[in-house]
Amino acid sequence: MIAILDYGSGNLRSAQRAFETSGREVVITSDYEVALNADGLVVPGVGAFAACMEGLITVRGDQIVRERIAAARPTLGICVGMQILFSQGLEHGVHPGVGIWDATVEKLEAPILPHMGWNTVKAGAGSQLFNGVEDESFYFVHSYAVKNPVGTISTLSNYGEDFLAAVEDGAIAATQFHPEKSGDAGLHLIKNWVQTL
Repeated sequence: MIAILDYGSGNLRSAQRAFETSGREVVITSDYEVALNADGLVVPGVGAFAACMEGLITVRGDQIVRERIAAARPTLGICVGMQILFSQGLEHGVHPGVGIWDATVEKLEAPILPHMGWNTVKAGAGSQLFNGVEDESFYFVHSYAVKNPVGTISTLSNYGEDFLAAVEDGAIAATQFHPEKSGDAGLHLIKNWVQTL
């Protein structure tokens, strides 16, 4: 079973429909035990960094993520659900994140923000997530990002400057783009992730 964490942020229904195309049972939940023990956990995120962190803490999502990593249980962060996994974010002030990776989510240096629409990525060597979709475009909506590689495999994109489009690091993975809004390429990427469960 795949659990999509409901902490008041994210396109829960569209994420649920996208992950159901994998053939797995998908539930939307804020229940601690269900989220902790699911085969795979998806942490979505839409909006500002601080508000997402506040919602995450309310359902003890930060603890859930840390416990799942300690137990090597697959977890996938999406958009701001990726950003809050870092040590801090600079959107509307300095706000602490979950701290899985030691890096800062900062404003992109680009002429027009947000970065909204389709963009290609440069998949990191050995990527499982991008297997078969290395040359495809994915759908982004964001003004902030991490600019340094982290984790085991870093996938980059460029909008005004290079930024981190995805991370794969053992049991935890994350994408700055929305796979559930990225058409066939996004669904292929979701299936790649589900195959790791």
